[in-house]
Amino acid sequence: MRREAVPALLRAYHYGLIALEPALAGLLAVRRRRGKEDPVRLPERTGRPGKPRPDGPLVWAHGASIGEALSLLGLVERLTRRGFTVLVTSGTRTSAELLARRLPRGALHQFAPLDAPRYLARFLDHWRPDLALVAESEIWPNTILALHGRGVPLILVNGRMSERSARGWSRTPAVARALLSRFALCLAQSQEEAERFARLGAPRVVAGGNLKFDAGPPPADPEALRQLARVIAGRPVWLAASTHPGEEAAATAAHRALARRHPDLLTIVVPRHPERGPAVAADAVAAGLRVGRRATGGQPHDKVDLYVADTVGELGLFYRLCPLVFVGGSLARHGGQNPIEPARLGAAILYGPHVRNFAQVYAALDRAGGARLVRDGEGLIAALDGLLSDPAGRQAMARAAAAAIEEAGGATERAMAALEPFICQLIIAGRFAS
Repeated sequence: MRREAVPALLRAYHYGLIALEPALAGLLAVRRRRGKEDPVRLPERTGRPGKPRPDGPLVWAHGASIGEALSLLGLVERLTRRGFTVLVTSGTRTSAELLARRLPRGALHQFAPLDAPRYLARFLDHWRPDLALVAESEIWPNTILALHGRGVPLILVNGRMSERSARGWSRTPAVARALLSRFALCLAQSQEEAERFARLGAPRVVAGGNLKFDAGPPPADPEALRQLARVIAGRPVWLAASTHPGEEAAATAAHRALARRHPDLLTIVVPRHPERGPAVAADAVAAGLRVGRRATGGQPHDKVDLYVADTVGELGLFYRLCPLVFVGGSLARHGGQNPIEPARLGAAILYGPHVRNFAQVYAALDRAGGARLVRDGEGLIAALDGLLSDPAGRQAMARAAAAAIEEAGGATERAMAALEPFICQLIIAGRFAS
């Protein structure tokens, strides 16, 4: 690192993480014991490669978790069609499992190294990326400085910068400028966010829209879909998707309140973290409901009131089965989960007040009449009751949601257009190298 170009706070961070490397190893060990790290692939978190590097130009694309990583798939697919190898990294086991099913040929997955200098050096020495893309708000100081020091262009895609985050960064303006000035390009989700990045020191910023609007619907196994559709045929059904603690209790309370008005009602709950399935099921049983769990082979037959779908990668299946979806992370103070997938698959959307992570998406759905805000558990009960009693209104709401998502698309093509100069440089460099 060139000390004269790096603020003292960033230098302290850099050398502090060198000193704290033993503590980071301990943190990874604790996460492994808690099931948050893949024990077989744990070395990847310290920069040790799990695969050989393919020959030719390589683009590194990083998304922290499921939503960020999946938002990159459109770009990944287009880059692989152009002949590039794309290394996709993420930081969670669930995202790794989903990406294993959905990455196109020519792309591969590794777990992202922690932001420690030695880990990063090991990772970059092996993979030698020619271009790096990071999604949304992944601003890791040592990663940025290491890529800049090696002359690797770094581009922020689907950039997200809330007013609250901008205020936080503005408290250390030299740090913000030192980091953002090292991005070759920032593709922000909106004009407002683009202006925030520019104010904080990003030299090249473009408002390109939200890549998540372009994401294809999650897949579903056709045979599993047919089988479950037969099992639940004729029953009124709703889905609480990607729920967080507290929201399952609201779903249970809603079922109990609505069961008499809607005989044979089936409530399906997909917890955001599948490992919470046993606890979710136990709480629902304690509330007097008959419960089935998908992870143990249970089926949502007519003796089941609440079905816990505690498996990985099957949300697409349940979105296709349920015409009415409450999207979680929104009654809990989490910031909301992605409503685009159920909207694209024909569901009417309900959501709570805490959706800062998807504020633009919900605003588009609200304008179109495709989503409805519920303030609390009582509001959820009232909204479910009304929509379960009004199939025509529910269908009109679902059509409006799907149309709003379709209209807001195009960010992937705009991003590829903005990336074209960098792609051309890689092609030219590859020709000279060969």
